[in-house]
Amino acid sequence: MSRFFSEKYRDLTPYTPGEQPKDTKYIKLNTNESPFPPSEKAIHWASHAAEKLQLYNDPTCYKLTGELAEILGVSSDMILLTNGSDEILNFAFMAFCDKQHPAAFPDITYGFYKVFAQLNGVPYTEIPLDESFNVRVEDYLDLGKTIFLANPNAPTGIALPLSDIERILRANPENVVVIDEAYVDFGAESAVKLIRKYDNLLVTQTFSKSRSLAGARLGFGVGSRALIQDLNTIKYSTNPYNVNSMTQAAGFGMLLDEERTKENCAAIQWNRKYTVRCLGSLDFHVLPSSANFVFAKHDSIGGKDLYLKLKQRGILIRHFETPRLKDYNRITIGTLEQMQTLIKQVREILEEIK
Repeated sequence: MSRFFSEKYRDLTPYTPGEQPKDTKYIKLNTNESPFPPSEKAIHWASHAAEKLQLYNDPTCYKLTGELAEILGVSSDMILLTNGSDEILNFAFMAFCDKQHPAAFPDITYGFYKVFAQLNGVPYTEIPLDESFNVRVEDYLDLGKTIFLANPNAPTGIALPLSDIERILRANPENVVVIDEAYVDFGAESAVKLIRKYDNLLVTQTFSKSRSLAGARLGFGVGSRALIQDLNTIKYSTNPYNVNSMTQAAGFGMLLDEERTKENCAAIQWNRKYTVRCLGSLDFHVLPSSANFVFAKHDSIGGKDLYLKLKQRGILIRHFETPRLKDYNRITIGTLEQMQTLIKQVREILEEIK
């Protein structure tokens, strides 16, 4: 770092994204992207928007917000579109956390929560998952802190039922509870239906996973009008034009093709079931997943060794070095053909080490 770097960020540990290789063509099962391209409608609308890039984009995302509100069954003023769901999460740390309102989240979860807390100078508590990597709901009752929960959680894929989310909301009426639903469309139940019942609930989602727009960077938050107004204050104080014209248009096009999204999600869930069954037949321990990935380990080979051997064979999966996770790998669910290739290579690797 330079001698000019602010002292307040000297100890900041940035988030580490998954590998995006540029030298070799891999089967990418490491960053939870969709294996399916975006809808032709998304491409059409984005191409049309490109013709007017000399003009500023609509800061209110009026057209996209209206369509999304209709699909979610809420009013437009209960939604805020952002540059990926990471931005809405950062806005939430800025708006609802400070020294009087510290943050709390699991010790094993999306890595950006810790980064956002450090970035914004927010005190935070990491609450351990139990031995089976489950969130212990009792640990979040009457907490008196701003709570961030990924549901399904990452990298485990385990989801909380909506009844547990409600218990946490009821027990923390004076604090905001943020439910990060990046992977909700692959088998979990969304908390959006609780928005009108609990004014302390903020739900965040993304177009990156189920709607095949990871490269477009589009996310959103859903909450009470008052919460969204708070978040808009942050947005208009930082970057009013945060969602570019082509991304807004691509998102709108995807929403016009919800049937395509549902079909893709169903295919991924089927492929996940196939993958879990095959890994189980090879004696892997696989956590129950409601996401577009699985978290698995094998007693005969370490997580890093398996990751490296698969990389040598042209397949990328995600490995984490932290002590509780080092034996596991997170495997994105791709097309059936990709998963069949993965299983074939894993089987050969296990044969080699016998």
